[in-house]
Amino acid sequence: MKDQAEHLQIVIGEYVLILFMSLALLYVLQATGRINLGIKIPGKLPPLKKTYRAILKKYFTYYQYLSAEDRMRFERKLVRFLHTKQFVGRGMQITDEVKVLISASAAQLTFGLPNVYLSHFSKVLVYPNDYYSTINNRYHKGEVNPRLKLIVLSWPSFVQGYIEHDSGKNLGLHEMAHALHLENRIANQEFGFFEPMIFKAWHEQAHKEMKAIKLGQNQFLRAYASEDIYEFFAVAVEHFFERPKELLAAMPTTYQLLVKLLNQDPIELYNLT
Repeated sequence: MKDQAEHLQIVIGEYVLILFMSLALLYVLQATGRINLGIKIPGKLPPLKKTYRAILKKYFTYYQYLSAEDRMRFERKLVRFLHTKQFVGRGMQITDEVKVLISASAAQLTFGLPNVYLSHFSKVLVYPNDYYSTINNRYHKGEVNPRLKLIVLSWPSFVQGYIEHDSGKNLGLHEMAHALHLENRIANQEFGFFEPMIFKAWHEQAHKEMKAIKLGQNQFLRAYASEDIYEFFAVAVEHFFERPKELLAAMPTTYQLLVKLLNQDPIELYNLT
């Protein structure tokens, strides 16, 4: 019996060693690009390219308001998103501007959440215009598909959202908000990052506001915000960053809960007090 036990231990040890070596080999092959397992391995990320920084300075207002120290943090977040997502053009070329500005949108939303990178979503599809969905037979500007791990955007609509930066309509922030809301529920290394009590209070307040919108008692947010809890969050996020002072005046509880959930305050950032 003793000999059998010792033999079993040896066999198990050999299997564990083989498994470990196999996993290590797969990791090396993935990291060197010899095979693609669909796994994103950040490793040591490069610093933001000067040309990328020039794009941010020219087009991204949020970045321009950040302090020098916060710009460095923002850039690290942007680089992490950019290098861990696959950008795919559907009938258009993926340029540096496309990658940088979409990544910046994700970095803006998650800036106050240092360990959140929307890691569940591995691919960003970009269209040259609104695209037709055969699922519900209508045109879309963007969507988030957690099953396929996709964030989908119409590039002209994305750009328009940042050109009209105080309209309360921003496709990039809207779809990234959907991704963030879902990421909080998906069991992975980023699971449950919203503080539970604050998130509960947010949901309770959101349902009150959605009811008010449907009754015509709240006309600050567009009617689409009352569609469901996900759309309310996405539309509220658009106004949070684009019309923060107005959102605070119209819906103070909603604004303050978003400040706590996202761990940042655009009114303070934009010096609107």
